[in-house]
Amino acid sequence: PGNCWAFKGDQGQVVIRLSARVYLTAITVQHIPKDASPSGTIISAPKDIAVFVSVLGTPGGDLALGGDREEETLLGMLTYNVEKDPIQTFPLKNMLLPRAFSHVKLLVKSNWGNPWYTCIYRVKVHGK
Repeated sequence: PGNCWAFKGDQGQVVIRLSARVYLTAITVQHIPKDASPSGTIISAPKDIAVFVSVLGTPGGDLALGGDREEETLLGMLTYNVEKDPIQTFPLKNMLLPRAFSHVKLLVKSNWGNPWYTCIYRVKVHGK
């Protein structure tokens, strides 16, 4: 417990660069179970998460730094449920985008009630 990637507040984002381009099919989010928490609660767990993909990494790019612009593509909205298994896998809607991506962005829109920070313990990307 506590050995997580934490960010301030109940909202945040992380962009993950994959080792190769991947046709994404699902994403797994993991948090600790309630019984492993010293407080007996896991209100720092992410709740509502949007999953975006891009090829270039910095969606929207930074033209001042010579970046290319590319629109982000939303592959799914998911809700991590603290009452279920601590490891939860969510299918992504990539059927309309038959292409592989090199970057995944998790946009955490809310957590389970902790106003000070949100923790992410593990994210797994599934695909071909």
